[in-house]
Amino acid sequence: MHIHKHEAIIVGAGGAGLMAALYASKGGADVACVSKLYPTRSHTGAAQGGISAALGNLDDDKPIYHAYDTVKGGDYLTDQHAAMVLAENAIDAVIELEHMGLPFDRTPEGKISQRRFGGHTANFGEALVRRACHAADRTGHMILQTLYQQCIKQNVNFFDEFQVVDLIKNGDRIAGVVAIEIGTGEFHIFHGKAVLFATGGWGRAWSVTSNAHSLTGDGAAVVLRRGYPLQDLEFYQFHPTGIYKMGILITEGVRGEGGVLINSKGERFMETYAPSVKDLASRDVVSRAIYDEVEKGNGIGGKNYVHLDIRPETVNKYFELDGRTERIDGSYVEKKLPDILDFCRTYLGVDPVKEPMPVQPTAHYAMGGIPTNVDAEVTYDENNTVIPGLYAAGETACVSIHGANRLGTNALLDLVVFGRRGGIKIAEDINNLDWIDLPEDAGKEVAAEFSRIRDSKGKTKVHDLRSQMQDLMMRKVGVYRTEETMSEAIDELKELQRLYHTDIKIDDTGKLFNTDLMEAWELGCLLDLAETTAISALNRNESRGAHSRDDYKDRDDDNWLVHTLICANSDDPLNRNYSINTNKKVDLSLMEQDVKFTPKPRVY
Repeated sequence: MHIHKHEAIIVGAGGAGLMAALYASKGGADVACVSKLYPTRSHTGAAQGGISAALGNLDDDKPIYHAYDTVKGGDYLTDQHAAMVLAENAIDAVIELEHMGLPFDRTPEGKISQRRFGGHTANFGEALVRRACHAADRTGHMILQTLYQQCIKQNVNFFDEFQVVDLIKNGDRIAGVVAIEIGTGEFHIFHGKAVLFATGGWGRAWSVTSNAHSLTGDGAAVVLRRGYPLQDLEFYQFHPTGIYKMGILITEGVRGEGGVLINSKGERFMETYAPSVKDLASRDVVSRAIYDEVEKGNGIGGKNYVHLDIRPETVNKYFELDGRTERIDGSYVEKKLPDILDFCRTYLGVDPVKEPMPVQPTAHYAMGGIPTNVDAEVTYDENNTVIPGLYAAGETACVSIHGANRLGTNALLDLVVFGRRGGIKIAEDINNLDWIDLPEDAGKEVAAEFSRIRDSKGKTKVHDLRSQMQDLMMRKVGVYRTEETMSEAIDELKELQRLYHTDIKIDDTGKLFNTDLMEAWELGCLLDLAETTAISALNRNESRGAHSRDDYKDRDDDNWLVHTLICANSDDPLNRNYSINTNKKVDLSLMEQDVKFTPKPRVY
């Protein structure tokens, strides 16, 4: 195997990975950024609506208000110290991006423009606030471009189209990672003092998702297989407005600009579910409202979708009813939402300036993941004990700032704040971390697994297996859940695991750009995460945020203000039992300073 030696190995080149690579390099570390995609193709580029920061450019705002919304939006499972770190670091993070050259939209005075977003308020929920900084509706794309340019300037070493498939340990110490070069099929060892995973989420475990095909949970699965726990997997966010059947995201920014959700009766139904903030309630609230409307028979044409209406005549009508003085026209919509209009015109044949958009909830974002502290150091128990040399940031990590339901625009902020903090921490730690010798069998185990997949003579096609998994996760571990459906899902997933390890076949047995082989390996990651998600969800006997159970409808703060840590107890994939630890309590440190942070029923 080819061996590369760099002090810091950053796995993933989205917003979090690029920010970590940039700051580790600025701090003096020799950095390799290893990514299965070309960096500017990373899924960060799909983030549309904005990045939150309490700049106060258009409305009075403070970081403490942002922290409050983050905690409340997370249905009080958010670690409150982490929420405050996020909110306080947000202002500098956004200004820094501006200074790097990110082309934010501007106010007439030349300040960074900000728009409304669901769940963002001033003065602890008293009024909606404009907090989302945006570059039209392609904010994530601009962040990627900006950070990649900065990394090139900083001489970060990039290894593009290298898919990391294993974490190398020597005893209990981290020694690097194993990657397969997609173009050649050859294995490479990246020997490092520090490894940071920034590999994104695993939305491809569901059939209707906003996630790119690349989001298969690689980093989280690798960490799980190496004996470390994952945290809060039961909380997977469904974004309320994905394009019907496709899942392509329609940004919350559409509702931030005045768009409204309409049922088959022509009713603005969010007035019933969230009388105060209406269409800008938290994503879990809006997703459940859409499902409930469909269940009542109020889906458009009797189908399982509703309309999102940004037509100027509709928006202006409700602006007037809400007592708002502003008005919009078609040119305003074209300027503020150019990519959304293009998506709908291209994929739906619908012009949102003239017609409403068909939308339904879509699997969108993992609140859970690899447990970390606020410096992106990976931890493994209820005491937040750090694993030296191992870090994670972005969607694959669980700080936990998103709690049970991520607040819109906090995803991009999570990337840049904790990616930056992780890079700084790595640079600080490098001199104190030893080079750990590579074990003699480094890479041999995962190479054997790839050989098994390539040489398998089974009857089950990978595509069919993946479709079965996605369908059952959508039906049984989706927006609404019960003990019965989740138990069925676990049993069915175990059978899919059996087929995956004993009966699959792939068509391409070569080495060069073997996407069949890579997709088969990724399916193994998705199956592991689907199973652990279902097990974690079955264990939590309450409804909270994105985890909604019909058999436990109420939130239970007396028993469930705790995080879920799930860990594999066996290396045998066919006999892998999992243990669950719920001794890690939610941090309530802000509540001790201000009673406003005390958990209470969410009212919108």
